[in-house]
Amino acid sequence: MQVTTKAIVFSSLKYGDTSLIVKAYTESDGLKSYLLKGVLASKKGKLKAAYFLPLMQLEIVANHKNKGTLESIREAKVTNPYTSLHTDIVKNSLVLFLAEMLGNSIQEHEQDLALYNYLEYSLLWLDEHPANANFHLLFLLNLTKYLGFYPDTSFAQSPYFDLQEGNYDTVPSLNPMIQGKNLVEFNKLLGINFDALPTIKIGKPQRYELVKIVILYFQLHLHGFRKPKSLEVLNAVFE
Repeated sequence: MQVTTKAIVFSSLKYGDTSLIVKAYTESDGLKSYLLKGVLASKKGKLKAAYFLPLMQLEIVANHKNKGTLESIREAKVTNPYTSLHTDIVKNSLVLFLAEMLGNSIQEHEQDLALYNYLEYSLLWLDEHPANANFHLLFLLNLTKYLGFYPDTSFAQSPYFDLQEGNYDTVPSLNPMIQGKNLVEFNKLLGINFDALPTIKIGKPQRYELVKIVILYFQLHLHGFRKPKSLEVLNAVFE
């Protein structure tokens, strides 16, 4: 079936000498993987390798057989050209980290318009605003709303947050917990949107700890989740 849909690129992997395997999140069908034959060798075709950088926003004309095999793309064009995401070194580091996190987190092969719209909006916000050292923390925490494990803030005044259960408690348990200074900083990021980010001040040591905590939160709630390899690069950029 031929489909015209918006898509956000999660990753592209070189296949052979001239081809790419692209993983993208589509507006029409959720996560899809495509084989782009000869795209690295073609200079005049309708597909260009530069379209498939991490987190590019495209409109594609694709053939979806929906048989669990690699699909194909007939045409592609950039729908929301970025002005800074791939040229600003800090933002590019964020892009590489978030693309890997998304590729490791989202496995649904079904339409989810709310999730797609969140990704689209968030990336455009990042492109249009100055780089913020806490963007990825808020992006990932808000992403958990769409993945089904956003923190339950019913008792947010409690001194412990249980990462396994996803809620607050008055006493510690054997589960991984957030407490003390880390919990104070964690709480700053709950219930806010990206426009509030400039008002959020988190020190480097706490930010480093919070990134590890959020990754652990994903590991505890997503089966088969892999820790991102790009984390070290991101930490180095914010040193």
